[in-house]
Amino acid sequence: MNRGAMNKRGMNKRGMNKPALKLAILDDWFDTLRGLPSFARLDGMDVTVFTDHCPDPEALAERLKGFDALVLFRERTAISRDVVSRLPQLKLISQRSVYPHIDIEACTDHGVLVCSNMHAGTPSYAASEHTWALILAAMRDIPAQMQSLQRGQWQMGVGKSLHGRRLGLYGYGRIGRQVAANANAFGMEVVWWGSEDGRGRAIADGETVAESRDAFFRDSDIVSVHVRLKPETRGIITGDDLAMMRRDALMVNTSRAGLIEPGALKSALDAGRPGKAAIDVFDEEPITWANDPLACHPRLIATPHIGFVTEDEFEIQFSDILDQVVAWRDGAPIHMINPQVLD
Repeated sequence: MNRGAMNKRGMNKRGMNKPALKLAILDDWFDTLRGLPSFARLDGMDVTVFTDHCPDPEALAERLKGFDALVLFRERTAISRDVVSRLPQLKLISQRSVYPHIDIEACTDHGVLVCSNMHAGTPSYAASEHTWALILAAMRDIPAQMQSLQRGQWQMGVGKSLHGRRLGLYGYGRIGRQVAANANAFGMEVVWWGSEDGRGRAIADGETVAESRDAFFRDSDIVSVHVRLKPETRGIITGDDLAMMRRDALMVNTSRAGLIEPGALKSALDAGRPGKAAIDVFDEEPITWANDPLACHPRLIATPHIGFVTEDEFEIQFSDILDQVVAWRDGAPIHMINPQVLD
């Protein structure tokens, strides 16, 4: 068995003479999924869980030979044409949410159905909670205060309260609205910006929208971005936007690194506008090298993309993902991205 692979075999409920569906699950780094209640949906399938990361396309294709279906763990692994073209037995990819990491055209060309529940309207409490963890850590300098305490130096400075400050939320979606609900509990002023459609929906709901894009970045004490990464949103936050922020302001990104123009955040932190940033996402993940220039920046608080990494959120997400596998196996696929494969 490949290093990092763990196998689960079960009786084939559809008849002893028919081989069990062979399913691969990628990037379950802490072998969490088999402990979830939803994992029981896979009884009767021949399941292999890979607990390591395999970014090389050639090695990945070799690893996945012989599997009928593939479950992806968010965007941890890219599925390119080079990979799909080497997997003639693969017929299904099941995942959740957006899919910039999957070559849908290549999947269609090679007869691979992609199913992905877009879960519109379902808030991610884990992501919004982690947004607040980063905001609080940054505003109170918690990492530095901990280091000072551990060195026997007691306090190292003075933090900032949240009450009465302005939180700018970029993106009027489900996670942004949950973050706003928490902001209200802290007694903060919430101001919105985003697409024209998003701004219109915010106004219709009685929310406050900034008078301009420049005013949004200039006047917010904290700016937090909550937008799905799609071709049209890539690089939507520019270096000019960040340069508008005050020297005592905080930029937060728990969504996707690609929403910020490449290199713009580090350049902005080098220039001191904004004064701090707190992020959970990086252009290249996972970071497996020491002393990354952005991750180690003195004006940055960073975590390794753990905004969704809770047992509760995994159960929500993988209930959807594994339901898609079962539905496809039973001949009634759901949440199809490229249904023309079945024509």
